[in-house]
Amino acid sequence: MPVNIRYKGCRFFFFSNVGNPRESPHIHVRSGNAVAKFWIVPEVRLAASYGLNSGELAELSGITSENRELFERRWHEYFG
Repeated sequence: MPVNIRYKGCRFFFFSNVGNPRESPHIHVRSGNAVAKFWIVPEVRLAASYGLNSGELAELSGITSENRELFERRWHEYFG
């Protein structure tokens, strides 16, 4: 699972196996046992979360938005 960035103890990553057919570009975020998944195309939006409060999700959504181009580029580099 390629890690794209780390932020305040959170890992932003994607799994190398994203289904068949492949899901749309997205990023997972993990901090301890807490997790979130954000779609990054066509815009950043929360797909699912567990163990994060609304303030944390808002902050992670902002970081995801700031790095959306990086995440999308790395997604396409990895998956082709």
